[in-house]
Amino acid sequence: MKFVDEATIRVIAGKGGSGSASFRREKYVQFGGPDGGDGGKGGSMILVAQSGLNTLVDFRHAKVFKAENGQSGRGRQMYGRGGEDNVIHVPLGTLVYNVETDELMGDLVEDSQELVVARGGKGGLGNLHFKSSTNRAPRKFTEGEIGESRELRLELKVLADVGLLGFPNAGKSTLISAVSAARPKIADYPFTTLYPNLGVVSIDHSRSFVIADIPGLIEGAAEGAGLGIQFLKHLQRTRLLLHLVELAPLDGAEPAQQVRSLAAELKNFSADLAAAPRWLVFSKSDLMDREMAEEIANEVVAQLQWEGPFYIISSVAGQGTDQLMQNVMTALEEMAEEEAAADTTDSAYLPEEL
Repeated sequence: MKFVDEATIRVIAGKGGSGSASFRREKYVQFGGPDGGDGGKGGSMILVAQSGLNTLVDFRHAKVFKAENGQSGRGRQMYGRGGEDNVIHVPLGTLVYNVETDELMGDLVEDSQELVVARGGKGGLGNLHFKSSTNRAPRKFTEGEIGESRELRLELKVLADVGLLGFPNAGKSTLISAVSAARPKIADYPFTTLYPNLGVVSIDHSRSFVIADIPGLIEGAAEGAGLGIQFLKHLQRTRLLLHLVELAPLDGAEPAQQVRSLAAELKNFSADLAAAPRWLVFSKSDLMDREMAEEIANEVVAQLQWEGPFYIISSVAGQGTDQLMQNVMTALEEMAEEEAAADTTDSAYLPEEL
């Protein structure tokens, strides 16, 4: 299935039903009076986040969505039936924008989270409401209101704890396939990954995290070069970046320069993303002996004056991947504890004023 992370749709809520102008007519009942019922409310358009969905591909062809109109009121004070709401399921991580105003209407990040994007029109009033001491036989009623209608832009930012970053063929797809059940396409040519892949890394029965692999970046990605700019936004929700770099790139590139280039692309795209925690991961260590791999890695770290964590791994041989994932899990847990502690501090009890 083709990955689609943006879509534009039109949503049209239902029109309210009209009120009824009716009079009570029964044998032996004189001057029965008005008994027209109200119209039913029009159905609303509702977006609901659903786990298990990971693409907006369903909206490539279905562009217009309508809710049901309310039914008109009837005599004997019978109210019209309300229109059914139209519920549209979208992936977790979907941002909803009003195209006309460019306003962010909602960010659906929790399973079953709902967002009403167009409200149905109110039903009209029957003539029963217009009865008075001076007008005992009103023929007045009101039409139902038109439901809201708007054009929406849906933008998907995948939800993942960890994001894989690197040049094409850096080994990102091989790593995610080695540590999770994800099975991305892997080949010996660039840009084999054409859309984000998500995988769940299970440390034990109660500890796991989600890892995301995006297409490889190249210089100029933040300005639109290559495939990366389209998917860089998917890294914005991650809490930790693993920056993969080949120990000995086949094209003869300098690993240190590759790291600097991608760091610059992150900064050009988003200062917040560039400031996110980032670990350096040297890949494909099985292509040389351990001593040489460590020598190259240490040299690159020295050139970069890298102060953060760095690892040497081989996803194919399974060297270092388990320890890396263990340390990632520990770091995520520590981040969660720090966030919880900060929330507790912010909401600390303040004594009442005397």
